[in-house]
Amino acid sequence: MTTTAPPAIATRTADAPAPARGARTRAGRREHMACGVLMTPFLILLVTVFLIPVGTAVWLSFFSDDQPGLGFGPEKTVFVGLRSYTAVLTDPTFLGSLGIVALYCLIYIPLMVIGALALALLLDSGVVRLRAWAQLGLFLPHAVPGIIAALIWLYLYTPGLSPVVDLLSKGDIHIDFLGVNTVLPSIVNIALWSNLGYNMVIFYAALQAVPREVIEAAVVDGAGPVRTALQVKAPLVRSSIVMVAMFTLIWAMQLFTEPMLLSQSSPMINTRFSPSMYIYDAAFTRNNYGLAAAASVILFLCTVALSYGVTRWTNRSQKEAAR
Repeated sequence: MTTTAPPAIATRTADAPAPARGARTRAGRREHMACGVLMTPFLILLVTVFLIPVGTAVWLSFFSDDQPGLGFGPEKTVFVGLRSYTAVLTDPTFLGSLGIVALYCLIYIPLMVIGALALALLLDSGVVRLRAWAQLGLFLPHAVPGIIAALIWLYLYTPGLSPVVDLLSKGDIHIDFLGVNTVLPSIVNIALWSNLGYNMVIFYAALQAVPREVIEAAVVDGAGPVRTALQVKAPLVRSSIVMVAMFTLIWAMQLFTEPMLLSQSSPMINTRFSPSMYIYDAAFTRNNYGLAAAASVILFLCTVALSYGVTRWTNRSQKEAAR
């Protein structure tokens, strides 16, 4: 009688993992379904807002509207291959616009990142009183649309209208904010005024996540406010600094609104001042959509390459710091 019990127990023990494996399989399927449901809106937006426009631009860049014969016949859309890309890359105005944007990035990005981080560190240190009101005052310019901001500063830059120019003239200080050497800094000033508070809020939120114990330990070790900010707080929000720098780079490469409006009052800004203005001029002034599409693709590739370079450089620096 006792010899039959162990096999029965062994059989039940061997069969026990089967329901557990089935439960894990069903749980995994539910997780995959939940992930699919949550990712569906993102994938739809990715396809409709990004992939389809990029694919359309690439497709259009290989075609052009040409007139057969002596140019008296109707226009026909024909395949031209890389002709539009060659025309863009050999156009001195487009290459000049890339140079202007590169100089704009060299001035604008460091000022934006350093200025926003400095303001966030000041707010986090408690030196600034009425912190909530200070945050609101710094963030309010970002709530102003870019076109309105450019119009405000165009008014402040225009002699005869600007109270700032009149005040400087009374002090025998004559500055042409829309001159040859000052028009680019004037554009940088508009972009800083509009976006500095927004990036400051990002840095301030990141600083709030820094453990207070770390800061207290630095103070106990004798670190002053400046040393604590530069050597303790700033390294701990490095990921936020990289993110702000990358987003600022992407936005800077698309420079359009400020120079487009300032061009109405400054002869120093032509219709192809920036790559985005070059694309706008090619599409809506010259009606050459193939050329505009090719320039758009080149600008897109330049932005992706620079973003990738920033990411690789950041990852390498983090690995070296970890060693």
